[in-house]
Amino acid sequence: MWIKPAQEQGIRKTVADRKVQLAVYSATARLKEKRAEAVSPDVFPEYEELRSQANRIKQHALENLDHYLEQFEKNVESHGGRVIWAREGAEVADFILGLANERGVSLLVKSKSMTTEEIHLNERLEHHQLEAVETDLGEYIVQLAHERPYHIVAPAVHKTRQDIADILERRLHVPREEEPEKQAMIARRTLREKFLAAGIGISGANFLVADSGAVVLVENEGNVRLCTTAPRVHVAVAGLEKILPRAQDLAVFLKLLARSGTGQLLTVYTSFLSGPRRRGEVDGPEEFYVVLLDAGRTRLLADKEKRQSLFCIRCGACLNACPVYRKIGGHNYPGAYSGPIGAIITPQYQGLARDPWLPYASSLCGACAEVCPVKIDIPRILLELRKQITESRTGGLERMAFRLYGWLMRRPKLYALAGRMAGKLARIPGLAKLGPGAAWASQREIPLPAGRSFRDEWRERKKS
Repeated sequence: MWIKPAQEQGIRKTVADRKVQLAVYSATARLKEKRAEAVSPDVFPEYEELRSQANRIKQHALENLDHYLEQFEKNVESHGGRVIWAREGAEVADFILGLANERGVSLLVKSKSMTTEEIHLNERLEHHQLEAVETDLGEYIVQLAHERPYHIVAPAVHKTRQDIADILERRLHVPREEEPEKQAMIARRTLREKFLAAGIGISGANFLVADSGAVVLVENEGNVRLCTTAPRVHVAVAGLEKILPRAQDLAVFLKLLARSGTGQLLTVYTSFLSGPRRRGEVDGPEEFYVVLLDAGRTRLLADKEKRQSLFCIRCGACLNACPVYRKIGGHNYPGAYSGPIGAIITPQYQGLARDPWLPYASSLCGACAEVCPVKIDIPRILLELRKQITESRTGGLERMAFRLYGWLMRRPKLYALAGRMAGKLARIPGLAKLGPGAAWASQREIPLPAGRSFRDEWRERKKS
């Protein structure tokens, strides 16, 4: 469906790659099972109520976005930080490049930031001869492999330990090591040197808290804390939708995020960052910036139905539940976000005309909506996007065909005659694979119609 040949080829290649299929299926299955255990009624009876509460909080925050963003800015500045407003990704890169130039920085460390993946920040920095190093282990592995993340919470989910051994040996020039623990130690030794030498640390934000001006980050590795405290300058890059009204709202989302993403009760580390190092503190940055990115987000606010796309807390649960994502993989989705959430937010951020096939990359089974911790009705949004695409792309011939069909449906005798003729034609060998149905039939076995129509069977039953 309006898919480019290169994208179709990539999907076919992934589907045929048994090693990737096994790696993705096994990893997403584990995450899916852990989530199911963590949110089961026996373990977490308040789960459904918290989902509803999270949905209400997000809805309220977005309906009053201007108020809470201004409150957040005021509180960040009261703690000695600064808020930068960026309409597009290029403005984020320009700000960081200018900052690096003014401070004489050539090495930057990064952590926990899908938003910077969205705007291709690393590529822009490298173009200007700056080294930007990902410090999350999965992100670091895919960076060394010159790839983008495959999954929202497990960026290297498609890599086996043998693949990772190859990457570390080739890129870091270390002895080959296939044990995951030893691979982690190799990366840790390398990254520790980067943390100590970097002049700027860049992070994302899981949540922004309006009433305290805090940037909240959750992680399991500890790299975020090094990234945000060791360098002299910390820059947090976050989408406008990350805002929460009050600190007490965090309790709802922290309980949902870890359980939905990895099946944990809570992540290992939860950091609250609200400004630069204060007098008397022994660590922390000397400068603190929060860059608030729009990049298509405010366009969604005007659409009350599709606005809920911005509720997403990036847990990745919908990817693990989606049969399409698990089959075609993360790299076949354009942009930083894959799976069901990527199928709805990427077209809305970049415009429907760019990748109109994305909303069709779904079976509409509803598994994504069932597991979403903030109750985003992804299937409904997919249908709305499909409707928009169809209306914008329907040609004169297709419109004429639908008018003819409507005319035929209002004439029962002609409809019955057409049905009998179609049944006879469908039995001609190979005919179904010709014409406009050829592409559809090339991937499916089309059953032959019954020898007698339902209308004929019904007429006979009534007589008897």
